[in-house]
Amino acid sequence: MIWPLQRRNAAIRTVAGAGEIQARFKVEHAGFTLDVELNLPGRGVSALFGHSGSGKTSCLRCFAGLDQPSEGYLQVNGELWQDSAQGIFVPAHQRAVGYVFQDANLFAHLSVRRNLEYGLKRIPAAQRRIALEQAVELLGIGHLLQRLPGNLSGGEQQRIGIARALLTSPRLLLLDEPLASLDLKRKQEVLPYLERLHEELEIPIVYVSHSPDEVARLADHLVLLEDGRVQASGPLKETLLRSDLPFLFEDDAEAVVDGTVSHYEPDYRLLSIRLGGTDAVLQLTHAPLAAGKPVRVKVKARDVSLSLDKARDTSLLNLLPARVEHWLMLANQAQMLVSLRVGDERMIARITRYSFDRLGIHAQQALWVQIKSVSLLASD
Repeated sequence: MIWPLQRRNAAIRTVAGAGEIQARFKVEHAGFTLDVELNLPGRGVSALFGHSGSGKTSCLRCFAGLDQPSEGYLQVNGELWQDSAQGIFVPAHQRAVGYVFQDANLFAHLSVRRNLEYGLKRIPAAQRRIALEQAVELLGIGHLLQRLPGNLSGGEQQRIGIARALLTSPRLLLLDEPLASLDLKRKQEVLPYLERLHEELEIPIVYVSHSPDEVARLADHLVLLEDGRVQASGPLKETLLRSDLPFLFEDDAEAVVDGTVSHYEPDYRLLSIRLGGTDAVLQLTHAPLAAGKPVRVKVKARDVSLSLDKARDTSLLNLLPARVEHWLMLANQAQMLVSLRVGDERMIARITRYSFDRLGIHAQQALWVQIKSVSLLASD
């Protein structure tokens, strides 16, 4: 579904706060209350994450203006859309919002091109910030323009739906679990295009998901919702490693690190990724990627071991110098989680308490990280 950006009227005011999204919503339903306060970056992807019933979609509906909170405030990059204290509420059809649901909701009787033109023609030419050709190129749908939606795969339909939302020239793009109805193959088809939106557009995106892998791959900022309230909000990489949140204590706890492709060895299909702030390089088998390309990698705590000396004659590819930051004991008292700094990036290792004591782990200790497995999250 899309809402057009109408001609600016007096209801939309400019306020301080360009470069950020500030929101406060309180909505009461039978048996459920949404009561949140959010400060999100004005660019990039902010993920709303939580179990079913945590309030993710309710929050998104407030952003879109579909629900009017009893108490509410919303400012998007300097535009005031709502302030209940001043009696301001810009209705949904006047908000510059693109909204994409699990179902692309395309018009079945219209070709792909005409579906896209439906979004485009609702915006006066002088207010269009995204051309049809640009949206088509971003979503890789040029070869589909003459086809009908019924002849498209689920992944193709969703890409059309996202392109149509972009053609309303939104100030804010809302994605409500856009991959939830797709199988794994179709999800992998769509994800690279979502990454392109993140990399190439200035439009802030609020992305609802209950998939940890999607969040780790796409998000810059993470909001954890539970029972209609914010449990945590902050930069993705920092929030995943907070010791007061559940992520760190799950069996598949992981760190997300950023790097840059530095080299590719075709004989071994081996990709080298340099981490920021260090000469340390991660290596993994992968298809070739261009040198200099930014990538995101996940490293699971259970795949990290520690050594006082650099191992030699080992099959492990990834041996990185690191420094101990801090640690904590898990509830079973038999294992420890050790937080480590590798250049500008943080990783975690889950080791036995016996090994922790035997290695004499202490703050600021220099040692070697040995990584059994590395997974690339973001690539073409």
